[in-house]
Amino acid sequence: MDAKTLKKLKHGIETIVPANGLEEKLKLAEKEKRPLIIKFGMDPTAPDLHLGHAVAFKKLRDFQEAGHEIHLLVGDFTACIGDPTGRNTTRPPLTAEEVQKNAQTYIEQMDKVIDTKKNVKILFNGAWLNKMTFADVIKLLGKATLAQMMQREDFANRFENNIPISLHELVYPMVQGYDSVAMNCDIEFGGRDQLFNCLVGKTLQEAFGQKEVGQTVISMPLLRGLDGVMKMSKSKGNYIGLTDTANDMYGKTMSIPDDLLPEWIELTTDFTPEEKANMIADYKNGTVNPMELKKKVAFDIVRQYHSEEAAQAAEAFFYQQVQQKGFDIKAFEPISLSKLSLSTQNIGLLNVVSALQPNESKSALRRLIESGAVSLNGDKITDPYFKIENLKKGIKIKIGKRHFYELID
Repeated sequence: MDAKTLKKLKHGIETIVPANGLEEKLKLAEKEKRPLIIKFGMDPTAPDLHLGHAVAFKKLRDFQEAGHEIHLLVGDFTACIGDPTGRNTTRPPLTAEEVQKNAQTYIEQMDKVIDTKKNVKILFNGAWLNKMTFADVIKLLGKATLAQMMQREDFANRFENNIPISLHELVYPMVQGYDSVAMNCDIEFGGRDQLFNCLVGKTLQEAFGQKEVGQTVISMPLLRGLDGVMKMSKSKGNYIGLTDTANDMYGKTMSIPDDLLPEWIELTTDFTPEEKANMIADYKNGTVNPMELKKKVAFDIVRQYHSEEAAQAAEAFFYQQVQQKGFDIKAFEPISLSKLSLSTQNIGLLNVVSALQPNESKSALRRLIESGAVSLNGDKITDPYFKIENLKKGIKIKIGKRHFYELID
């Protein structure tokens, strides 16, 4: 492996266990004249992918382009258990039908970043886990101790705070780890929050005598979401989905706090390492207005997941809808009254806004109204329970900075 390719593969990785594990695996692959098998687990409980997921996908793409095999593992069996990673409660399991549907959606979205038809295999862990006998399970559980499982941070926190931990949750890391044994993989990828589970896979490979030193574990940094605090997550509503419209991608990116710029430049864009370093330096030195840097980031994100033309249109749309002053010059999305299925007499503003943006929670929309971010025919309304006497054709409603609607028949 030449130094340039190794540098590209290692760039942006947060943790490698063991520290020299990647170099050793690459040497092994060269010696055995074969590609490395890279394991990446897919959680089919959340089919909507976002920019946070794409951080790992891009690194997988680097390995793919270097000639290695990506084995995408759909956790159809483990989804029926429910992984509590990053949660303080048990995650509800899914039906087999839900898992299959979500997995297909996942793969289709992943194809926006990785060519899933090139050096990629898609596996389902039910293929081997469904065949295990109870004796096999007992043998597997004998490879670890309760003390080892309690080293996982979320388990330790829940135990300390007297929050129930189901026994099947303690089994989950062992089951995920056994996947690495069944797949005979060389490297496992995951986010920082999956590091514990991935290390269990390394331990089990060694315990089963499959590999002397087990798999190398690579973890990627977690992208903070639009709120600038928590990791990007659909459940927290602070995400940009890979299937979001070009206008939404651009507009949401422009809404991030300035202090997120360095990590977003590094983790979400496709600029060269040199270009990224220069942009981050410009931000830290204050030589470029943060808004101008955000525009570059927003444009690049839209270009990646849509097209250059879509990015140009989204940039122009943002200028018109957000940066230009004047209510009447905005482009209003026509919405049919019949589509809203609302009473047209004495209807509360919150109910109308909720019908226009059904994916947002009412509590979030209530706060938006109270903050003065909602206008009715150009007049700012701060009372969520303001009554619209006659909901009719021609009414124009602004929600937040980017959403403009006009009611039609």
